[in-house]
Amino acid sequence: MTAAPVAPAPAPPRLDDSAGRGVGPGPDLLRPPPGARHRAIRWLAGGGVLLTLAASSAIGLDLPTLVAGGEDVANLLGRMVPPELSDPARIATLAVDTVLMAFLGTVLATVLSVPLAFLAARTTTPHPAVATVARGVITFCRAVPDLVFAVLFVRALGLGVLPGVLALALHSVGMLGKLFADAIESADPGPREAVRSVGVGRVRELLNGVVPQVVPAWVSAFVYRVDINLRTSVVLGFVGAGGIGFALQDALRGLVYPKAMGIVLVILVLVAGMELLSVAIRRTLLAPRHPRYGRDRAVRLLVGGAAGVLLVASFVRLDIDPSTLVTSVPDLLAVAGRTFPPDLTTLGPALWEAMLQTLAIGLSATGIGVLLSLPLGLLAARNVAPHPLVYGVARTVILVVRAIPELILAVVFVAAVGLGPVAGAVALGIGSIGFLGKLVADAVEEIPPGPAEAVRSVGGGWWKVLFSAVLPQGMPSIVGSGLYLLDVNIRTSTILGIVGAGGVGFLLFEAVRTLHFQVAGGIVLLVFVVVLLIERLSGWIRAQLS
Repeated sequence: MTAAPVAPAPAPPRLDDSAGRGVGPGPDLLRPPPGARHRAIRWLAGGGVLLTLAASSAIGLDLPTLVAGGEDVANLLGRMVPPELSDPARIATLAVDTVLMAFLGTVLATVLSVPLAFLAARTTTPHPAVATVARGVITFCRAVPDLVFAVLFVRALGLGVLPGVLALALHSVGMLGKLFADAIESADPGPREAVRSVGVGRVRELLNGVVPQVVPAWVSAFVYRVDINLRTSVVLGFVGAGGIGFALQDALRGLVYPKAMGIVLVILVLVAGMELLSVAIRRTLLAPRHPRYGRDRAVRLLVGGAAGVLLVASFVRLDIDPSTLVTSVPDLLAVAGRTFPPDLTTLGPALWEAMLQTLAIGLSATGIGVLLSLPLGLLAARNVAPHPLVYGVARTVILVVRAIPELILAVVFVAAVGLGPVAGAVALGIGSIGFLGKLVADAVEEIPPGPAEAVRSVGGGWWKVLFSAVLPQGMPSIVGSGLYLLDVNIRTSTILGIVGAGGVGFLLFEAVRTLHFQVAGGIVLLVFVVVLLIERLSGWIRAQLS
């Protein structure tokens, strides 16, 4: 009796070049196997817990401190109730100014980001060296926090909304430039080759062959960035860069807590409303086209016209002469030039201690954020929530927390528990709920339903479904989101010292205030290097888990 022929083992999947030749192992072989990925997640989670505990111990954050801090915050909130608005007209004016600052800053960032993106994209750059420089500029703008730019620009241009608008614009280049360049690199080369074949110049080739493909992605990024910049612009007043944050800081300094709570509620409504509006605009502009009807085109023209009117209104209302955007450049360059050569020695050990404290704040806040966000995010997932009411409450909590900028939370906790890194870590940790909670909920909602249905079919209850089907599938995405949160929290923690919540921000603010610009340059350089290293490390780890 002869044995049945054995089928040959399938060849490893390979990547093909444009001619169909195999050039190497495919992505499935480059990705670690599931077992190795799960072991990496366990080791990473264990190491994260140990680092978080060490960081929390270093800044004096422990359970008794958290309990006492909770009581202090409850007492402070009691003193803020009932909220009041003693000058509604002024607050409304500042709120409008804040929205216009966010919009104008994003428009300016878009103007700067488009040419940078074409220079940074591998498919459109004139030379690899040019792409490297452009990518470096984009990375620098992303790594240096917007409030740091605002502090320097206020010193260069004086108090007012112009430094705030320029700070928002420059920092936004870090996000928009990267997203725009990525969209260009992902564009289909076919239309561009077709345009090139008719003999047009390079500019026409890019305008006709690339831009129409990337506009939808650019529009989505622009609208999302307006939403982000609104959250930032509400606190620029803390450093004299205009907006409603100035009124909030004034109320807190005067210990008029009911007035401060009234302003916080206005900010909450403002940011939440902008988030809902941005979602609606993205859906409208990016909806599939219907050639038989002119409605889509009319809507797009209407939105575009409204944006143009809002742009003009921004310059008029904020009293910004468009020419000052150019004439202010020498003053900005002069202040930037005074930061060179960066001085990392004058402050001595205090600088390095403050930087380590900043890292400890970011790590501790991430630990608190994960601890609070994971259960809330699971309950905010439609396919996991045990009841629609639970789902609605969890989503509302996440939305409310997302609407309150971390710096405002830091101000509240400093007022409640006193100056220091504990206030900063707790504020950032609670603020992380709005960020990580949404990411967890979205990741869980996207997992395949099959395993959960299989567990239910054999009589598994809610807890069994959660631990046997939901978490094993969602954990890689959740861990990746947690690493991204660490990156964001360390970046944010670098500026908390401006309001007395610990970290290197206080030294930076003092260096600029006392005109020690080279010291400020050293701090900015150190912040840039640390944030860049953390960003690259967390990005590499996320890539290994994907």
